[in-house]
Order: sequence, then structure tokens, then C-alpha cells
Amino acid sequence: MTPEKSAAFPRRDQRFEREPARRVFAQELRETRYQFKEGTEEKSPTFVLLPTGERCNRIFLVGTMTEKQRQGEQNIFYRARVVDPTGTTFIMAGNYQPEAMQQMAKIETPAFVAIIGKPSIYETPDGNKLISVKAESVTVVDKETRDLWVLDAAAATLNRIDAYGTTPDSKKAQEQYTLDPAQFRSMVYNALTQMNI
Repeated sequence: MTPEKSAAFPRRDQRFEREPARRVFAQELRETRYQFKEGTEEKSPTFVLLPTGERCNRIFLVGTMTEKQRQGEQNIFYRARVVDPTGTTFIMAGNYQPEAMQQMAKIETPAFVAIIGKPSIYETPDGNKLISVKAESVTVVDKETRDLWVLDAAAATLNRIDAYGTTPDSKKAQEQYTLDPAQFRSMVYNALTQMNI
């Protein structure tokens, strides 16, 4: 496409570009409290801002699905707990995520799973903020894949900590969180120690 044509259709490429899925440990995801929308259109992406200073619209996590529940009669959906070395992430898939819902229905727990999904923050009636992930895909994996993910998530977390305060997103995180991102270094160390990596 020539520069003239691409200038005439500036949105075409952006519309189908998916946000990269960030590798995030459960403990950091659980501490995530700030959510915002980029743009004013209905389809504008919604992001959560991680305490280590990176926005994410999608996450990639690997862990052990320890339990799963089917809920609802007409509007069926599945909820599951997925555990990594730092804690638990709550996953759900319903009619709007049919592929993930069918995948979850077939899984026998416990099982190692890889999940790509969209994190969302909910406020409870008593004012607490909880985060869950709407799964886009759920795949059974092996222990080696889980261990590789732990290494990748550890590296991604440390990179975010090292860049903290130097990027627009991490400066926003400084405003939104009282957490010291350095505390997540010990989380990474503990995760790697647990896995004997």
C-alpha cells in the first residue's frame, strides 16, 4: 500500500490489530485496581493498569486449573480457579466466549492450562475491588509449558519493575498505587524458588 493510500485509510489497520497478551502473575493481577478506556468510541479498548506500570487489555497466564463450575440454566457459563506459584486467578467464559466455554467444558481438573483473556475489575457492594479474566482461549498444556511461562512471566515482571517511573504508564501507576513495585521482585524470586527453576 502506498503512503497516500494508507493515509486515506488510517483506521483500517488499527481496527484489526489485537493488543498483545501480557504475562502477569496472579499476585500482581490481584493487586490491580485501576481500569480505564482508551478513546471515546463504543469499541475503544479497556485496559487495566498493572501496579508495575504497564497497561494490559489481554493477559496470558499458565497455571493449574484446580476447580471448575458450570453455572446458569439458559445463560450457561463456566467459572474456574487457576493457580500459579504466586496465587489464584479467577477465570470465566460464557456465551460471549463460546470457544473458551467449550474448551473449559471438556477439561478435567486438576490440569495445567494456558489461558488468554481479558481482565476486568469489579467493585463489590462493600467497596472491594476484585479482578477476573474473561477467557478467549483455554488450552491444556504440560508441566514444561507451565515452567517456561513462569520464566517468561518472571522476566516480564522484572522488566516492568526496571522501567518503572520512566514510561507514561508507569508514571500513571505511581499516581494510582501506593504499592512499591520493588515488592514484586520478592514475588518473582519466590515463584522461581517454588518451581526449583
